[in-house]
Amino acid sequence: MLFIVVTIWLIFFAYFIDFRKCYLALKMPGPMPLPLIGNGLMFLNNTAAENFELVGRLKRTYGGIVGVWLAADFHALLSDASVVETILSSPKHIEKSGEYNYVKPWLNDGLLLSKGSKWFQRRKILTPAFHFKILEQFVEIFDAQSRILVETLAKYDQKTEVEMFPLVTLCALDVICESAMGTQINAQQNSNSDYVLAVKKIAHIIHMRMFSVLLRENFLFRFSRLYSEEKRALKTLHDFTDKVINERRNAILTNNSEHNDKKSDSVDESIGMKRKMAFLDILLQSTVNGKPLSNSDIREEVDTFMFEGHDTTTSGITFCLYCIAQYPEVQQKCFQEIRDVIGDDVTKPVTLNDLNNLNYFDLVIKETLRIFPSVPLIGRELQEEVVIGKYTLPKGTNVVIPIYYMGHDPNIFVNPEVFTPERFLVERNTEKNNPFSYIPFSAGPRNCIGQKFAVLEIKSLVSKVLRYFEISLAENSKEYPTLLAELILIPESKINFHVKPRMYS
Repeated sequence: MLFIVVTIWLIFFAYFIDFRKCYLALKMPGPMPLPLIGNGLMFLNNTAAENFELVGRLKRTYGGIVGVWLAADFHALLSDASVVETILSSPKHIEKSGEYNYVKPWLNDGLLLSKGSKWFQRRKILTPAFHFKILEQFVEIFDAQSRILVETLAKYDQKTEVEMFPLVTLCALDVICESAMGTQINAQQNSNSDYVLAVKKIAHIIHMRMFSVLLRENFLFRFSRLYSEEKRALKTLHDFTDKVINERRNAILTNNSEHNDKKSDSVDESIGMKRKMAFLDILLQSTVNGKPLSNSDIREEVDTFMFEGHDTTTSGITFCLYCIAQYPEVQQKCFQEIRDVIGDDVTKPVTLNDLNNLNYFDLVIKETLRIFPSVPLIGRELQEEVVIGKYTLPKGTNVVIPIYYMGHDPNIFVNPEVFTPERFLVERNTEKNNPFSYIPFSAGPRNCIGQKFAVLEIKSLVSKVLRYFEISLAENSKEYPTLLAELILIPESKINFHVKPRMYS
């Protein structure tokens, strides 16, 4: 019976994919695929949390290399660090996997999705945006927006349960809008803005498409209600970005001499805020082969920065606060370091130098991202066959790397479920792991260009909260949270906190 099923499956898919690909794929460990739908039934009618847990179960059942078919798309789940290194360190395998196509309507060919010479040119253009001189200006934004966050938290009494995730989401959205576009949307004061709601909607739709056998197909997706919802959300997102780009470009053209005289602290009247060198300004001043970037070129990069720098930092900040609240001794060490580096004046603005000197915070953030990586899964599409031991990964394979489950592997990390920031102290680190076993910001030529930005933002917001409050978990949030992988790692249910005004003595 098994022979008949496999034969039918091969005959059918021979019309659609390379027979050698089928042959090589079926030699790999993994669940037996069915004709037409592959292993799609495994994911059918699952919740997002169940799909994420299923990925972990496949790893535990079949090991570091697992083959899975979603309809005609072959996926290889790779969690062995040496195998991951082979893929991520190679300049040949820098193209993202097919799942990223569902983000394309929003981001087009921005840095996340572009490939070849376009990716190389854009990476070269954008790298200076994360120079320490630019990051220094971003730190001012982190500090100002986190001040609004603590003002919001101050409205709660000690007995009230505070759900931190939505508050941090709005704060991070304010940060990224001001950093990326140089404009303010005041999301923390206006959580029902069209732009904020559109970001939430598009993230949900992208996740639904990734795991649904039916919605993965563009033809079938067009007949779903999500298609029209996606269109409305995209119009809101793109219209907003286009408006800001046009305003910013016109301001530069009409007031160029004034801006040059007043430098970076002039006031941009067209936008109504203190003028800083935003990510958008760098793009507006950039050229490729002597030609300035078009508005569409700029929009896809700004939208990419918005996408990659908003939800990811929200996840990192929320889970960092969760870990600190769960471990009082860690919280005390963090607070003492804040007092040693920044001092006891809570009104004092934090500088880039201050944040760089919060060394214990670095360990806390690293350990948080090991247990709760903001991006739990990443993917690549192989451009040629890759031999891994006794297996050969076919050309066109969608490689999936489960960063979350690698961070929880007891074969890699001692007592992986225990929050131990000190494990990342070099002089005390006895875990001689392959560096590709810990990759919260990916690795290789296509690693996250904004990782310094992200770490500084997490440091700034978390340290600001701890300067003002002692935080603890509400009774209903002390259990390990059920997790979803909706593009980023988020808790399925609320994580509630108690905030107590910080006492200095």
